Amino acid sequence: MATTADPAAERESSAGGAGETAPAGNRTEPGGLDTRFLTPARFPYRTIALGTVGSTLILLAALGAAGILIRDPVIGHGPLSFIRYGHGKALATALLYIGFALVVWAWVRLGRYVIAGLVGSGPVLAASACWTVPLLIAPPLFTRDVFSYLGQGAQLLYGRDPYGTGPAELDVLPDIVHNVHLLWQTTPAPYGPGWLAISQGVVALTGNNPIAGVIVTRLVMLIGLGGMLWALPRLVRHLGGKLPITLWLAVASPMTVIHLIGGPHNDLMMLGFLTIGVLAMLERHPVVSIVLVTIGMLIKPTAGIALPFLVWMWANQLPGDKLWPRFFRAVIPALGIFGVVFVAGTWVSLGTFNLGWFAALSAPQLITNWLNFPSGVGEFFFTLVHVVIDVPSSPFVTTARMVGWVALGVFLVWQWWQARHGGTGAVARAAAALLAVSLLAPPTLPWYLTWGFVLFSAFTWTRRQLALVVGVSVFLVLVFYPTGEQAMYDWWFMAGVFAVSVYAAASLLRPDPLGLVSAWRRKPSRSSD
Repeated sequence: MATTADPAAERESSAGGAGETAPAGNRTEPGGLDTRFLTPARFPYRTIALGTVGSTLILLAALGAAGILIRDPVIGHGPLSFIRYGHGKALATALLYIGFALVVWAWVRLGRYVIAGLVGSGPVLAASACWTVPLLIAPPLFTRDVFSYLGQGAQLLYGRDPYGTGPAELDVLPDIVHNVHLLWQTTPAPYGPGWLAISQGVVALTGNNPIAGVIVTRLVMLIGLGGMLWALPRLVRHLGGKLPITLWLAVASPMTVIHLIGGPHNDLMMLGFLTIGVLAMLERHPVVSIVLVTIGMLIKPTAGIALPFLVWMWANQLPGDKLWPRFFRAVIPALGIFGVVFVAGTWVSLGTFNLGWFAALSAPQLITNWLNFPSGVGEFFFTLVHVVIDVPSSPFVTTARMVGWVALGVFLVWQWWQARHGGTGAVARAAAALLAVSLLAPPTLPWYLTWGFVLFSAFTWTRRQLALVVGVSVFLVLVFYPTGEQAMYDWWFMAGVFAVSVYAAASLLRPDPLGLVSAWRRKPSRSSD
């Protein structure tokens, strides 16, 4: 499909950086990006600058429009406090969305270069760094979860049980506790003991200063990003992907820059251990693999979904012709390693062997939204019936969720059995299982989809699949308001989100897909006669 070139992209500087050169001749692949009009862009300065401007706008606007503090010592009641209320907040919100649009525009432009082979992984990493750095000091974006992390860490620091009740029980650190979302004020922590120990360390360092707590939490989570950056190039060599595309998908995308870092979310830390753990198994270090993924589970329990698939991979690395003897020779030591790391990690983190976090895993199920497929089906049927009969929604949602759990269980068992031959196929099955859990097990929150997606990013992708990822990524950021409240039931807003997401997806393959710029350029000028 022939496309027009992005005029701004054509003018990208080709100076600096040892990048890949443009392919010789004209090349257009079916359903792909027309590279005939793209010039070499060894280091896309303007694209990176565009996203950096957008990220900086997000930082400035977030002071009034994002997860701001109840009592803000920065803005407070000074001359800039107007951006937290009324028209000032509306203006800040508009500015934040403009900044996000610039980041997405830059990401899509960078994606065109990556797909065409015009830039390597160096510019992608530079872009990710430039777009991320301003957000390290921003208020929480599209969530308030980080305040829950700090509140739960404070509970542990002061000798309370985060798995028994929520941070509201604390009578110390009021600036931390008061900023925890109402839903989590009295709700037990659903995170692993390893993460609670990290949060405890952050609060011990920053005390009753939520701004410092948010910033330090982000800096600590960069360890997870570093683990991903170390593992992904090596995973690509095993899984057959292209490193610039993988980095563009998993590191420079809005899902990572805005959600995982801008949020921030502890999923990033878990993903660092998960990716290195999967790599260790592919490189025949099974003990290291089980240890690392178990540590990831002690941060966020969903990492444990990958463990049964790693057992199959280990079994297929052992000598012997028969499947089940090899399986038992792998699963027995795997269970032993898991048990030792799990018990020791829990004891070191909490100072005791407290398994209360398993019961606390039910707490997030209080969240109901149609992003979770079974919940959405239940709400849909409730809406139909409610037109005729005045009934509560809970029976419909509960029933649909029960069906969803059964479907998820069947899918996980099937994927696990299909992974019995090990190798890279087992990695793909594990990634599919993680994605299924994020979509079928309540709740579904946008950043949950990164669990399996980061592993999938190291495989090969078609151009149309990449365009779909662009649309889904934009959609998954915008389904929440910058304040952290969900926008999914504001139907006019969601119609706009859907339209913007489709436009962003189409823009990856064809700049200016609606021909708006071309039409403007063809507009006849006034006669000078």
